[in-house]
Parts: sequence; structure tokens; C-alpha cells
Amino acid sequence: MRIKKAVIPAAGLGVRFLPATKAVPKEMIPIVDKPTIQYIIEEAISSGIEDILIITSRHKKAIEDHFDRFVSLEDHLRGKGKHDLLRIVEETGGMAEIHYVRQGIPRGLGHAIYCGRRFVGSEPFAVLLGDDIVRSQVPCLKQMIDLYEEVQTTVIGVKEVPQAEVSKYGILDAELVKQNIYRVHDLVEKPAPDVAPSRLAIMGRYIIEPEVFNILSCTEPGAGDEIQLTDALKELARQKDMYGLIFEGQRYDVGDKLGYLKATVEFALERPDLEQPFRSYLEGLLGKKTRR
Repeated sequence: MRIKKAVIPAAGLGVRFLPATKAVPKEMIPIVDKPTIQYIIEEAISSGIEDILIITSRHKKAIEDHFDRFVSLEDHLRGKGKHDLLRIVEETGGMAEIHYVRQGIPRGLGHAIYCGRRFVGSEPFAVLLGDDIVRSQVPCLKQMIDLYEEVQTTVIGVKEVPQAEVSKYGILDAELVKQNIYRVHDLVEKPAPDVAPSRLAIMGRYIIEPEVFNILSCTEPGAGDEIQLTDALKELARQKDMYGLIFEGQRYDVGDKLGYLKATVEFALERPDLEQPFRSYLEGLLGKKTRR
């Protein structure tokens, strides 16, 4: 079955970026001049996704406004002859079929996904977390869809991380079956380094079979007293085959301040309009630091 639908959870409070996220959704914090969530949606679209559901909450209306038409702004730009900016605004307002559901109570990632059950129905679906941006020649989600078409079961996007960092992630207990492809036996949420079954960390990209909703409906709160998606996937792995894919591409954790700064600098250095002056600025700044 073809993967046509994607769910993007965006209901979190964004406490790691306070005070910026007190009034601005963390998903709307820009990397250079584009909100983080737009990179995620562009990846989904370029992977062949046709319908997108964003799980929001009461303080996330700015996300809906960003992907809506802004007719008065379009008229203003058209009247001023600013056609390049007009094209950008028009494209943002018509990127894809985007739907919204509110997660009324913040009960965890698993519960956020469960809020999308009526949108998804009985189809396999993609999940893209907004804290992870992946830059790659072939979109990360497209790589996973290609594997799904081969195995016809749940696929989880992973990367190997240093042993000292496994406690930050959901970790796979899995065996290698083909280059970069693992059969999943179990999943462990944020294990201590000395008991982690591997260094294969879940990186915010999933293709999930719809049976997960029946599991989520009776999943008890776990870590952080929240309903964890990892716990539901553990049970799903007992019922059906599940695979992990080490995807190709550079992943940025933009939910982390240092990861966000790395993404901002590297994305800016790839912009033709910014690369040279920004590089000169950085070299001059580093030169001053060295001379001190």
C-alpha cells in the first residue's frame, strides 16, 4: 500500500526554548528565514505525501496562519512589484492539503499520534517529528517509503549515536539483515549507557502500521507519566515485523539549542545570497577570538 498520509506532532510546549516559545510556537522559530516546521512539510511533500495532519494545541494558531493564504499581504507585494516575495508567500499558502487536530491535554507523543486516528483510518502512515531536520540528496522519508514498499511493515528511521548519548533517545534492540537495514526485536526508551542494547537511536521519522492505534488506546503512561509512542511500538514489534533504517543524510536536532545553532549556521552558509558575507563575518569573528 502506498504511503499517502503524514502526521506531524506539534502540540508541545517547547520549554527548552523559553522564553522565545512563551508566545511563539517552537515549530515557528526560523532557521535563517524559514520556520522549522516548513522544512519538515517540504520533506513530506517531496517524498510523495499527499495529505498532512498537524497535531496542535491552543497556543499554536501561528502554524495554521503560516500555511494559510494571506490575501492582503499578497496584494501588497503584488502592488509593490515584489514578485519574488509574492511567489514565496503564495507557495507557502498552498503547499499541500494540511489539516489540523488539537491535542487538548498534553499527554505525550503517543497520545498526540492517537489524536490522528480518524485522519489516518486503516492506512499505514508517516510520522515526522519537528525537532529533527534531515538534509539529504534523497529525502529521508522517501528512503523509508522505499523500504516500506519492499517490506510492507513498520519502518523506523535511525542513526548510530555515541554510547554516552544513548540515554537521550529511544534505542533499538535489532539485528542487521542487510546494509543499513535492521530487523527490530525490541525498543527501549532512554536506556542507561551500560544496559543499552545498541547505539541505534530513533531519529524522529516513522512509517507505522495502523494497528498502532488499537495499542495506543490501552497504553498506560510511561516515562514522564506520558503515553509514549515507543511503548506502543514495543508491543507492535511483538505482533508484526518491524525494521530500522539507517538513513542517509545529515540530521540536525533543532530542538536542542546547540543543534539549532549548527543548523542555522550551516544552512546560511549554503545560501547563495548569504554565503560569502556570512563566511567573511565568521572568519573575522574567529580571527578576533584567536588574537585575544
